Amino acid sequence: MPFSDFYGNSTTVHRLRDMIARDRLPHAVVFAGGQGSGKYTLALMLAQTLNCLESPTSDGLPDFCGRCANCTRIGAACNLDARFTEAVEARENLRETDKKETRIFVQTHPDVLVVPPDPPQMMIKVDQVRRVIESIYYRPAEGKEKVYIFTDSAFMKEAANSLLKVLEEPPEFATIFLLTENAGELLPTIRSRSMTFTLAALPGEDIEKDLARHHPEWKAAQRALVARLCDGAVGRARNFDVESYTAARAHALAILKSALAGGEHSELFKITETYRPGAEGREKTEQLIRTLYSLLRDLMFVNSGAPDLVRNTDIATDLKRLAESADFEWIKVASDRLADVERGMRRNLLRSLSLDAFATALEK
Repeated sequence: MPFSDFYGNSTTVHRLRDMIARDRLPHAVVFAGGQGSGKYTLALMLAQTLNCLESPTSDGLPDFCGRCANCTRIGAACNLDARFTEAVEARENLRETDKKETRIFVQTHPDVLVVPPDPPQMMIKVDQVRRVIESIYYRPAEGKEKVYIFTDSAFMKEAANSLLKVLEEPPEFATIFLLTENAGELLPTIRSRSMTFTLAALPGEDIEKDLARHHPEWKAAQRALVARLCDGAVGRARNFDVESYTAARAHALAILKSALAGGEHSELFKITETYRPGAEGREKTEQLIRTLYSLLRDLMFVNSGAPDLVRNTDIATDLKRLAESADFEWIKVASDRLADVERGMRRNLLRSLSLDAFATALEK
């Protein structure tokens, strides 16, 4: 059954399903946990359970079929990043006057509304909460329960205060899920009107077992690497792009080696020249920057005599060799320079030149 695909946090999941079975699920639920811990996935699965037309059970508790019209339409929102990008692009195609008045939502089923942070500030805005208030008191159109999922706790002040009005007198046929990495980021008055569940990080061994089921095509070494990189977040691990990461890591290693070796930089320039302008180039550069931070962190652990904390264990020999030349001061300066590259990206500076400057400025 579908809930068997949700790996880990079995006690929390069992408790939530038991609440649904006894019609005791709170009208407001907070899911707290790190990025990729399964908060959004679990909220969608519960939305499907509440609205499934077949209403199956597994282990004596409510489940969802994953096949009926309601399950498939709600499940279509599972790839939040893709749906969010589509919504943003749709807004960009509007007239300027309409664009300013349009807020970002993800809705693949009429009774399930996903509310992500609205760009460019990437915060939940009052107009988004007003949309919830306007619709929440109408009975479901095609489902059994209306479900609202706020994917982040970054509320603007007026938006948070507006949400309180709904939480004080919620309709009996609606459930609100609030997702956050840290429940303390929500107003105390919101937390007091909700029930909080914390989704714990999973041990690396459990992540590897889950990846063996979902990515049998990956080698054992790849599964071990992803498990270490994802900090116990099973959702992040399942969606991890191994090929993209290893390609970025190869470039990151070459850049660090060039910086530490000094002298001739022809190989460096060949690499940085591939980081072009545009959305695709930006995504590639952001991946490279994240990977550089990961390697710098590993170098710090190697220098600290804490190899057990190293994540990129499959390139331990390369890291040890680099650490012979990269002392703590160099790693600190490299981190500061990398932050400059990030700021330059926000100002749309030419990415290849920014990366060249990063490497050459760190020559020893």
